[in-house]
Amino acid sequence: MTSVGVVAHRKKTLGGGLPELRRLLAERGIDNPIWYEVGKSREAPDAVRQAIDDGADRLLLWGGDGSVQRSIDALAGNPVTVGILPAGTANLLAGNLGIPTDLGRSLEIALEGRRRTLDLGVVNGERFAVMAGIGFDARMMDEVTGSRKRRFGQLAYVWSAIRATGIEPAAMSIEVDGSTWYEGPATCVLIGNMGKLTGGLEAFPEARPDDGLLEIGVVTAAGRRDWARVLSRLVRGQANRSDLVDTTRGEKMEVRIDRPLPYELDGGARDETDRVTASIEPNAITVSVADGSREGRP
Repeated sequence: MTSVGVVAHRKKTLGGGLPELRRLLAERGIDNPIWYEVGKSREAPDAVRQAIDDGADRLLLWGGDGSVQRSIDALAGNPVTVGILPAGTANLLAGNLGIPTDLGRSLEIALEGRRRTLDLGVVNGERFAVMAGIGFDARMMDEVTGSRKRRFGQLAYVWSAIRATGIEPAAMSIEVDGSTWYEGPATCVLIGNMGKLTGGLEAFPEARPDDGLLEIGVVTAAGRRDWARVLSRLVRGQANRSDLVDTTRGEKMEVRIDRPLPYELDGGARDETDRVTASIEPNAITVSVADGSREGRP
């Protein structure tokens, strides 16, 4: 018999909020779910581990990208089916899996959807589900404060992207699967397990989260004019055709940088570093998805 757990970021909102989630669960006969609420995304991993210790074998994650990423980092390797209730602003994982920002429908998928086993990326020892970035991408995410997201929603990312175009190129050396792949100046490196960025933009059209590979892209754009060229391609799903972008794929990679730069995991900013290692963790997590979800196809 399935035991349902909930780990919820209490400051995030979807539909009628957590009271409505309790009501909808009760209507399905789940009157007393294993229930943990957190006030910060950093608290989510401990709540996840406790819910698993309490016997949850289907765990519903209510929150934004930060709490979902940190929860999944703690969940990897556990025989638990994860349901995503996208209560954040960008909702990267939900967007890539075709899970709507509608509480009733997302709950239906979380409880009754098709189970899909997915890979996870690992960057500097921490797992992510969708995308990691170094340089421009991370600077953009770092600029988006919680208050701006609450006030402007996804427009906050547009404002921060414009500011981030001023980032100066750094000398980088990128090794993929044991061989040097790129050496030279760059302003952004993307490492993708799935293809879509914030706003549904397609960075890696061929990415699949179950192929045992990471997609890797390096961007050499410098200044607003170059970035406008890259972003225009990105909007058309053709970023890999830009002369300012190079892409490849592999199982392992290492980036060495001549100065510390920020990096991010699924939209969550991390401290600056001059070295990033990344790898793929195959078949790391099971997620409940809608039938026919694009990223969940076999």
